Amino acid sequence: KEEKIPFYKKHSTLLFATLLIAFGYLSQFVNGEDNLVTSMLFVSSIVIGGYSLFKVGFQNLIRFDFDMKTLMTVAVIGAAIIGEWAEASIVVILFAISEALERFSMDRARQSIRSLMDIAPKEALVRRNGQEIMIHVDDIAVGDIMIVKPGEKIAMDGIIINGVSAVNQAAITGESVPVAKTVDDEVFAGTLNEEGLLEVKITKYVEDTTISKIIHLVEEAQGERAPAQAFVDKFAKYYTPIIMVIAALVAVVPPLFFGGSWDTWVYQGLAVLVVGCPCALVISTPISIVSAIGNAAKKGVLIKGGVYLEELGAIKAIAFDKTGTLTKGVPVVTDFKVLNDQVEEKELFSIITALEYRSQHPLASAIMKKAEQDNITYSDVRVEDFTSITGRGIQGNIDGTTYYIGSPRLFKELNVSDFSLEFENKVKVLQNQGKTAMIIGTDQTILGVIAVADEVRETSKNVIQKLHQLGIKQTIMLTGDNQGTAEAIGAHVGVSDIQSELMPQDKLDYIKKMKAEHGNVAMIGDGVNDAPALAASTVGIAMGGAGTDTAIETADIALMGDDLSKLPFAVRLSRKTLNIIKANITFAIGIKIIALLLVIPGWLTLWIAILSDMGATILVALNSLRLMRV
Repeated sequence: KEEKIPFYKKHSTLLFATLLIAFGYLSQFVNGEDNLVTSMLFVSSIVIGGYSLFKVGFQNLIRFDFDMKTLMTVAVIGAAIIGEWAEASIVVILFAISEALERFSMDRARQSIRSLMDIAPKEALVRRNGQEIMIHVDDIAVGDIMIVKPGEKIAMDGIIINGVSAVNQAAITGESVPVAKTVDDEVFAGTLNEEGLLEVKITKYVEDTTISKIIHLVEEAQGERAPAQAFVDKFAKYYTPIIMVIAALVAVVPPLFFGGSWDTWVYQGLAVLVVGCPCALVISTPISIVSAIGNAAKKGVLIKGGVYLEELGAIKAIAFDKTGTLTKGVPVVTDFKVLNDQVEEKELFSIITALEYRSQHPLASAIMKKAEQDNITYSDVRVEDFTSITGRGIQGNIDGTTYYIGSPRLFKELNVSDFSLEFENKVKVLQNQGKTAMIIGTDQTILGVIAVADEVRETSKNVIQKLHQLGIKQTIMLTGDNQGTAEAIGAHVGVSDIQSELMPQDKLDYIKKMKAEHGNVAMIGDGVNDAPALAASTVGIAMGGAGTDTAIETADIALMGDDLSKLPFAVRLSRKTLNIIKANITFAIGIKIIALLLVIPGWLTLWIAILSDMGATILVALNSLRLMRV
């Protein structure tokens, strides 16, 4: 943790130089303006207060690299040459104050990420060789057992091996509601154990924890240059030399061609240099980007660079992968109907479970979970000749009878006599409710139907509505589900378009097509199966970043919690950032134009010119810091 340096120590040079100016004005009042002591006090103030300025300014001048420090260096030297020692010292001090305020503003903007660094404890209680000892996190190894008491923060990432509790994961996911945790659940460093005693097996070293990765990525993101910053840099590249040319013309043309006073017009030329200093313009973008990215990280949204922050604000369409994004990604059995009197419900479900136990299909887990909940035993059911029928279902022989579980298409192809139009319509009713219907039977008869559905997230409908309100009218659901199931879920959540029965390559092709039609397109998925489509989109957004390293690494933006409601917040923050950057740039350039128009005729003195620039810098910084409260 960084040691906090007292203000007087951090700015001792500035304070001493300011004190010398005060003594200089006192000496001027007592001894007069041309007194040696007075001049020496002002010169000392210029040298001490402006040392770092001159060091960079002279180097840039030699290299013909004209920036704001070059402008200020030339202005101060010029003021000194014409004997304006007091003005020169005031310009130096005001510029130093302006830079100190810039640093203060940037530090405030970075505070959000510093607060993340402090949330994870530096020590943890670890059980080794039968003893419980406090160990620094740097010395904790993967496989160690960590003891976390109620009310304590968790120091390392790991898996619970003993205990039940509620854990507040706000520091990682931005979600303040505690999450129930039990054996085999994952916990993260920096989160708060609110209730029970937990024994946690460490799974990552301290530098690899989720919070460490977030901090590292956010620090990198805050340092990246956004497109708006590139514009400012390009503008400043031409702006600064132009200001120097204007200043030279103001200083030289009136005395040479119109009989003006050299002292007066050289002074005005120097004032042009001072007022032309682009301080406010230079900080207009970086403080905004740093503030926004830091605020997003605190609220569970990891934005991996200013470029993605800006692009999200310009998004015209968003494509959603259905599974795990609009839905919970955990299929559950919703319906089970026995359609043959010759078999009982428990017996049939036992047969289904015995077959699905051998299946690798994602929906098999829903059936296994249902069997466990209903205490259905299947260990005594002997399955032989088990086969997976690609794209259709599964089959296996039990007690001399071959049973099939699969899609309506499978039973149609088997020419099962019970498969009537009436039965097919019943299956379509289930599909139209957003469920995947599977039939259980033999090649002679249908025994039952079981429906499985991936539950829609409670927040999905509200999120889509908010995005539409934000002006993103194109919201598309991409899924591999059949059309009936896809349309049912799509209608429920309110997306504007539904694309069903898609393979990963189809999703990629669709994203490319959307980009051609709409320009900026975002894609949100789980960051694993959707990696090609995420990469092809303008902005790739991954769900549940806290649980997977892949999501953090592959996406441009990661929603750290399993909370889709963070998406409208990210869009609002992005748009607010763009608006504030545009306002800052417009204000910074506008104030320069007005100041230049006032300074050329002599209506602004040197120190008023620098004061106006400092005021503009402060206003731009304060405007940018508003992004920390969006």
